[in-house]
Amino acid sequence: MSAPRARTAAGHVSVGDLRLYSEARGEGSPVLFLHGGFGTIEAFGPQTSALAKTHRVFAYERPGHGRSADVDAPYSYETSLSEAIAYLDVQGLGAVDVVGYSDGAILGLLLALRHPERVRRLVAISANLDPSGFGDTDGPVPALPPRASRTEPGVSATSFDQDLERYRRLSPDGPEHADVVLEKLMTLWRSEPNIDPRALADVAAPVLVMAGDRDSIRVDHTQLIAASLPNAELCILPGTSHGLVAERPELVSLLIAEFLA
Repeated sequence: MSAPRARTAAGHVSVGDLRLYSEARGEGSPVLFLHGGFGTIEAFGPQTSALAKTHRVFAYERPGHGRSADVDAPYSYETSLSEAIAYLDVQGLGAVDVVGYSDGAILGLLLALRHPERVRRLVAISANLDPSGFGDTDGPVPALPPRASRTEPGVSATSFDQDLERYRRLSPDGPEHADVVLEKLMTLWRSEPNIDPRALADVAAPVLVMAGDRDSIRVDHTQLIAASLPNAELCILPGTSHGLVAERPELVSLLIAEFLA
């Protein structure tokens, strides 16, 4: 007898007043993937494919990202947090494992902090607690020289080009709307988040804190996040930048799977 085929669902779902593109695949305990700023579900392709062998994987694209239309409003992490909770409710999900990258990792930390009953375990990849986490010179740990030129804070040239290609191909708002989305993101990144590291002591869930050794998030800032969490593991990937998810996809997938196993 052949093994049952894993269920796959893709399309837009109603989340409050929004229509957000969503995908669900695999069978098993639920895992929610939260993509990065100006990113899409596609950027997590190797990781969601690997984890869907053992889990039911859920992912959605926030307004102005991927196949979800933009909204006529500024971006904020508080709004995105509310959308994440609403998405879990729409999917009928209670407690889930969460994997977040960049902006998605910030949302994962906020989700574990503000709604601990919804997060079993969290993988936070290249998160920052405030805008000071960006940069090479403000912290006590010297940064390794970058392997690729950077554009704006947190975005390597290579990963930005990939994200821009995906935006132009997928966005229902048209390729020219990318400038609007980027301007709103830059405004967000220059002023938010504002998470007091001392508040992380209230996060009960186990957390894998991951970043690249050449990440645009300072290594000492990533160390601060891990040290501030009561049940954290720290993983700094060698030879990788803020684009570590794409640069070392198999290793990142393995680390996520082992932590959630």
